[in-house]
Amino acid sequence: MIPDATILSRQYADLLRANGCSERTIDNYLYALKGFIRFLGERPLTSASADDIVAYQVQIAARGRSDSSVRVATYALRGFFRQVLERTDWNWAKLPRPRRPRRLPEVLSAEEVQAILEAAPNPKYRAAFMVCYGAGLRTDEVVHLEPRHVDSQRMVIRVERGKGNKDRQVVLSERLLGELRQCWKRYRPERYLFEGKHRGQPIEATSVQRAFRTACKKAGIAKPVTPRSLRHAFATHLVERGANLRVVQTLLGHHSLNTTAVYTHLAKTWLTDVKSPLDSLKDKDKTSIA
Repeated sequence: MIPDATILSRQYADLLRANGCSERTIDNYLYALKGFIRFLGERPLTSASADDIVAYQVQIAARGRSDSSVRVATYALRGFFRQVLERTDWNWAKLPRPRRPRRLPEVLSAEEVQAILEAAPNPKYRAAFMVCYGAGLRTDEVVHLEPRHVDSQRMVIRVERGKGNKDRQVVLSERLLGELRQCWKRYRPERYLFEGKHRGQPIEATSVQRAFRTACKKAGIAKPVTPRSLRHAFATHLVERGANLRVVQTLLGHHSLNTTAVYTHLAKTWLTDVKSPLDSLKDKDKTSIA
């Protein structure tokens, strides 16, 4: 008897959890698998071939989905057929994988960050923004912070189960500590530092994103930025102040130093030492032009 798609999807989710994948990754992979199941129609999953995956990639790309979506679908289906169906007869290297575009993120200046903090809808969102910028945390890491993670004795914040299911410690500034204490006294959260409508439950990341857009609009920030831009600003401003790149790598929780190295391109420090060749050209006497 051939297992149905629901059973196979559940097996895949269990395998992903066993491999230490985050719930967000599992949701994305299962979403891609569900789309592939719809694409196959009446055909069972076990009958699919590598050509079917390529055809599915073409279909979702033609529907205007991003390269990232196509890439996630490729990884999800490759893992499913390898780990769940144990298909070892395919040449996986021939599956097309869209290249990740190398785009530099927008960087907020210190003045723009201050303006966003001042325009925050309320003290809770202001404190959340300050954690993103002051400690370089991802939004998902911020919303899952608990009071016990803030160590005022050692002046560090413990990030548990960050991206890649890894723990790390980040710097805790005096200003941020004071803000978090005020926020805790004001809202008296039950478990998480930043709780939403339901006590004991973390605030939704989408709520933080909406509040950030509101603050940017009020502050007159026209750049295409998100709460993640505060993390980029944290890293860029550290590099500009001469911080060691490996220290920044550790604070951000990057697996590879190459990922962190992008901030050397964003930092304006080295640009100030470069003189454009245009400045060395001599202008003709403008008064001699008839």
